Amino acid sequence: METRRMTVVALCIGLGGLAGCASVPKIDQSVGPLSAAAAKPEIIGARGPLTAQQSKALLEHLSTEPGDAGMLQRHLAIEEAVAESALIAGNRTQLLRDGPASFRAMFSAIQGASHHINLEYFIFEDVESEGMHLGDLLVAKREAGVAVNVIYDSFGSSATPDAFFDRLKKAGANVVEFNPVNPLEAKAGYSPNQRDHRKILIADGATAIMGGVNLSTTYQSNPPVTSGTKPAQHWRDTDIQIDGPAVAQLQTLFLDTWSKQKGLPLQDPTMFPAVPAKGTAVARILGSTPDNAIPRYYVTLLSAMRNAEKSIVVSAAFFVPTAQEMEDLTGAARRGVDVRLLLPDRSDSSLSIAVAHSHYSELLEAGVKIYETHNLVLHSKTVVVDGVWSAIGSSNFDHRSIIFNDEVDAVVLGSETANELEAMFADDQRAAKAIDLKEWKDRSLLLRMKEMYALAWQKTL
Repeated sequence: METRRMTVVALCIGLGGLAGCASVPKIDQSVGPLSAAAAKPEIIGARGPLTAQQSKALLEHLSTEPGDAGMLQRHLAIEEAVAESALIAGNRTQLLRDGPASFRAMFSAIQGASHHINLEYFIFEDVESEGMHLGDLLVAKREAGVAVNVIYDSFGSSATPDAFFDRLKKAGANVVEFNPVNPLEAKAGYSPNQRDHRKILIADGATAIMGGVNLSTTYQSNPPVTSGTKPAQHWRDTDIQIDGPAVAQLQTLFLDTWSKQKGLPLQDPTMFPAVPAKGTAVARILGSTPDNAIPRYYVTLLSAMRNAEKSIVVSAAFFVPTAQEMEDLTGAARRGVDVRLLLPDRSDSSLSIAVAHSHYSELLEAGVKIYETHNLVLHSKTVVVDGVWSAIGSSNFDHRSIIFNDEVDAVVLGSETANELEAMFADDQRAAKAIDLKEWKDRSLLLRMKEMYALAWQKTL
């Protein structure tokens, strides 16, 4: 994976210089503390917008602690102005921890599909779950008359044999390669640095699975197993399954990407079925692309952190923060918010680890608590604010997700999902090492030099 990233860096340098071919947009500081006069957010149910009374009752239902409903209301009001997508009520959500749980849910959703299966993944491989291979399952669904539509990233899936995609095409699946690395194969202009980093599965327009888990065989080894004398790496990641009306927002993102990449027209009347309420979760889907002047997830994340009242809990696979993310994390800690970061001690990008380390002193001095994982590959991308606002998706805490990638993230409102994510974080925290400020300041000169070198590359990571 690090080799792949460095290839992109080299391409970017060749096409536009070390600055990364683009820069992180400056988010106006007015996206800050909520004023008392802020408008009430609109929540859409299966039958249309909820009334003010219905919205109030729903927010109270989503809260488990006294005061949570008020914090939730304040977060929603400020987010409404920046997210550019509606809040959708009536969903059932389920968190999926690590590869095997995600693959079981994915294969189950595919097996249950009767009209169409849409897949959009950065890494797309012939993964296995409980003895069944993805390729065999997709071919079987095509033979049963179910439409199969696939978008895979050319760069992320560069190690996948062409024979795998050829087999799917032969079975009648529609397959689109996102921004081919080979310029002779490009259909939507040549943009080698823009990658589709999303992970989305949609079944029949009513069930979706998304998050950080790629369709990669690396996720099959969990818990760690031994192959010969070398133990397989344990990949720690998080997905979410959504059943309900919010799936339509994911479907819209998929079809938009399909159209931009010149895929064959998908004339399927079942893409947007009438989906009844399946549960009580309220969610909005945020799709970010380099086409956005201000990436939607980035501005939403900043607004959530700036309005945090009691806690910010972050699990980040790659921690290469922008200047504004650093300002908002340290600023929250200084005003008394409990800010905790779960970060990896090793990665498939050693430069990203060095960049993260370069920020530790400033964070720790501000009161941020940092925990480093060991003996696993942390790939999870989750944020919980105030125990009521949760984000799960593909966006890393880095420049690349903001500037170059197509990303997708779900914001889920309410205490139930937030409590589940915080429980996962607490479990990971117990197995991690807390970073001590005094010990950190005594680190070696060699490590400090590596951090300085990595900072020169951080916009490309």
